[in-house]
Amino acid sequence: MKNFSFKTIEKVRLSIKGSDEKFPVNHVYCVGRNYAAHAKEMGADERKPPFFFTKPNWTITTDDVKYPKYTNDLQHEVELVVAVGEDMSIFGFAVGVDLTRRDVQGIAKESGKPWFSGKSFVGSAPISDIIPIKDSDHLSDLELKLKVNGELRQSASCSEMIWSPKEILCEMAADIPFGQGDLIFTGTPAGVGRIQSGDMIEATITDRAELTFKII
Repeated sequence: MKNFSFKTIEKVRLSIKGSDEKFPVNHVYCVGRNYAAHAKEMGADERKPPFFFTKPNWTITTDDVKYPKYTNDLQHEVELVVAVGEDMSIFGFAVGVDLTRRDVQGIAKESGKPWFSGKSFVGSAPISDIIPIKDSDHLSDLELKLKVNGELRQSASCSEMIWSPKEILCEMAADIPFGQGDLIFTGTPAGVGRIQSGDMIEATITDRAELTFKII
């Protein structure tokens, strides 16, 4: 009988604002087509409901991102990220960027294949520190913004989501065994666009969370 004793992969841990503790990341879920304006700009039917896909947790990063291989069309998608706590509660939130190899994704769509290669590569999910949620926080009041080299590219209110964060949790709970430590990228508004090596990306949620990284 073979010995399957081997070193396990170290869990990804994110800083929690105002705390010395770290948030251990389990699964990373994403919501597609959760803003009607973005669905329209991508040529999709905005009347169709949002849907889920996943990214491996090794796509999470807080550092600069190396321009990935096999693409000439790397694009940014700023998103509110929900951090799941105990009993499927919302522990906190962050600002994240779902980096996408759009040309690779397009080829996969045309051939009816999964999006994995377009969405998942090392560094494809940059994220800020986790901001613990307060009783007074209303996630729908938050404003998402993304700038590239100081130029505003994306700007929208989280109230424009088709499924609110709480509705996302309900939809997921009906079919997916998600739980504490999971992250949910809740979808991107209109204004996605191409980025290249040397670009500086700044993403913010109101005055609560910020993320800055460079494409290298």
